[in-house]
Amino acid sequence: MSEQDETPGYRLRKELPDEVPVTASAEETAEQPAEPVLTGRQRLAQGLWPPRVSRAQLIVALLLFGLGFGLAVQVASNSDSGNALRGARQEDLVRILDELDDRSQRLEDEKQGLEKQRQELENSSDQAEEARKQTVEKEKQLGILAGTVAAQGPGITMTIGDTKGTVRADMLLDAIQELRAAGAEAIQVNDVRVVAGTFLTDSGKSVSVDGNKINTPFRFKVIGNPQDLEPALNIPGGVVQTLEKEQATVTVERSDKIVVDALRAAKQPDYARSSTR
Repeated sequence: MSEQDETPGYRLRKELPDEVPVTASAEETAEQPAEPVLTGRQRLAQGLWPPRVSRAQLIVALLLFGLGFGLAVQVASNSDSGNALRGARQEDLVRILDELDDRSQRLEDEKQGLEKQRQELENSSDQAEEARKQTVEKEKQLGILAGTVAAQGPGITMTIGDTKGTVRADMLLDAIQELRAAGAEAIQVNDVRVVAGTFLTDSGKSVSVDGNKINTPFRFKVIGNPQDLEPALNIPGGVVQTLEKEQATVTVERSDKIVVDALRAAKQPDYARSSTR
């Protein structure tokens, strides 16, 4: 017998049986189902849903939504502004372009005329006499614009029939503004001379011009280039179409001689005085 066998601790371990690992019974194994193996797509879905949104992310999302909505509204409004011309015929678009070219040409002619007057005044040997002539001519022109003198020349006559009382003051004002933009130099509505300070108001079923009530039919006598005035009234969505939508009748006639003889009294300014400076 060795010294190792004589050791009490060693004898005790030798007499004990070997440890047996504990194994689960078949019933317990059957009761515990195996965990399913998730695919990559399922793991991605679990990571995304339910969403975990912080307060800062929510605020940024709301700001981006508001910005996108504003841009969409702006684009829609810009698109609606071109609807009036989108459905126009090719000849109407050509006529509009011609009218714009005519307006540009008129402005260029006016500019050249003013430059010519300046050169004549500078180059004239008798500058005082030349200045007097230009002053007299300018006085006549201003008298026509102010309505203090009668005028005649080529132009158009526009007659608006309104049997149902649907034509309002703002519609006639639009017609005046369109005529002015087309180069009208003198305008008379019925028996009232239209000037820079003219105002129109509704008066019952009729219209008043500078406080003077006018009745249908409304007759516009306009001096200017007929080739510019008539197309300006007949552009798509313009004066004629607007009035016809209100069931009014509109006739436009060209003439080589239009007489505008309604006069306005010259108004003396209360405070303004001429100055040499």
